Amino acid sequence: MPGLLRIGLVDDQTLVREGLRRLLEHAPELQVVLEAGDGQQALELLRVTPVDVLLLDVRMPHLDGPQLLQQLGSEGLLPPTLMLTTFNDDAALARSLRAGARGFILKDVSFAQLLADILSVASGDVVVRALSQHHSLRSGSPSEKEAPDLTERELQLLRLMASGYSNRELAELTGLKEGTVKNYISSILLKLDARDRTRAVLLALELRLI
Repeated sequence: MPGLLRIGLVDDQTLVREGLRRLLEHAPELQVVLEAGDGQQALELLRVTPVDVLLLDVRMPHLDGPQLLQQLGSEGLLPPTLMLTTFNDDAALARSLRAGARGFILKDVSFAQLLADILSVASGDVVVRALSQHHSLRSGSPSEKEAPDLTERELQLLRLMASGYSNRELAELTGLKEGTVKNYISSILLKLDARDRTRAVLLALELRLI
């Protein structure tokens, strides 16, 4: 990916934010251009300072992570966003993905994995690494949406997509050509009536397909 990726850091814990910045300074392809301690401050800064990837805490004062995403989306300012959380919280994952996040990971992830996830999100991929063991995002009554008939290969690819693998990595893991992987993903999106990979993964989780 040519040029530096401009990174925004939004977390109400100063030590966490400073620690992330110091870690990211070791990555020559990244440049931290924005830092904020709450959602409202982040919103004001993002209105004047564009970023390529936003690292965003879920729970914050004033505006929490999903609320900030909703506001940015309504203003046409939503960048590719990777949510960071201390808690393995399916409800927060669902809120974040519905608000437009492209990734959701726990804060105890390794630096190497964080860097890989930032690059994946910047490339348009979906990264979901924080899920509870039952893999369900449902709250209240079960969804009335009928589960589509997906092939075993499509389900395999969906599971890998939920783990954040890129198309190239999917091709390597499955032994398929990258073009074939793209065709499968197009079929998955069509069957799930999802406009992008994020929504496809979310719907698959809600329907307990994966």
